[in-house]
Amino acid sequence: MEPNIPDLFITREKRLFDALSIINEKKIHIALVVDNEKKLLGTITDGDIRRGLLKGLNLESSVDEITNKNFQSINLKDDQNVAKKIMSKYGINEVPVLNNDGVVVDVLIKDKIYSEMKLPNPVVIMAGGLGKRLLPHTSECPKPMLIVGDKPILEIILLECISYGLKKFFISVNYLKEQIINYFGDGEKWGVEIEYINEPKRMGTAGSLNYLPNSINCPFFVLNGDVLTRLNYRNLLKFHKEQSSQATMCVKRHELHVPYGVVKNDGIRLNEISEKPSFNFLINAGVYLINPKILSFLPKDEFADMPFFLEDCKNLGQSVNLFPIHEYWIDIGRPETLEEAYQTWQEI
Repeated sequence: MEPNIPDLFITREKRLFDALSIINEKKIHIALVVDNEKKLLGTITDGDIRRGLLKGLNLESSVDEITNKNFQSINLKDDQNVAKKIMSKYGINEVPVLNNDGVVVDVLIKDKIYSEMKLPNPVVIMAGGLGKRLLPHTSECPKPMLIVGDKPILEIILLECISYGLKKFFISVNYLKEQIINYFGDGEKWGVEIEYINEPKRMGTAGSLNYLPNSINCPFFVLNGDVLTRLNYRNLLKFHKEQSSQATMCVKRHELHVPYGVVKNDGIRLNEISEKPSFNFLINAGVYLINPKILSFLPKDEFADMPFFLEDCKNLGQSVNLFPIHEYWIDIGRPETLEEAYQTWQEI
């Protein structure tokens, strides 16, 4: 049974012992420090208490000495997706909900949100590439295990998927695969299931799908292990179903600026000059949603990349549609984009 929100309230003059009692007894693992008007002043977690004890405090110390005053919260008008992003970004499990006056009206709990929104769709993450363009970073580390912020890229991808209720993962591995398998194991640490596709040789982003189990009976996501995005995977799934797609490829608009005058000619004759023009393209974003049915079109035991496979499917009369990404997206395949991810991911 869930406690009433006021049961989580504590005032500044109370003791660490009182905060610990709330956290242990109410099973929500957070105490809310409020004033007389129930406005939130800060939060206290089990970790805050433990860190305080390590610094020399005791259970009779004031909670004011350990209160996190830089807490994360959402407004009553925000939807759960805002809370999920906060949970994913800061690695927290509870987010208070405040009204416009800063009064606590609810607490959103990570486990409860995830259990309510669990999706059956598997996720295949391609993590077997060599990462040659990122040498020497990848000489002893597979590209998906490079650190952005404080986590490997692959863990960030995993957490983003989990925040949308995705629980079943297949990770395709090859190069330095032991590092990936040893880090993620069976996924129990994250409350998910992880299986590995051990490529006997490099099979490409489509070829390794031949090794998926035949039991998959619903659309599944395919993600490149070097792409970070804040894409809403539920919106992608909804679009895929509405369009009766056999496959959906996510695309991102890319603008190319030419820093020179572009000359158009007719043989040796000048037609016109466009001074420093810009061109807009839709580029493949490395995120796909696939119906198991079309796996029958995959060549067996051959290298195959997803773009060419989907083009073949289209030519064979299958419905292949495009889903534009307007959210944050970055391909961490080059040193400059890896550096950009360091600087931008945590801010998005």
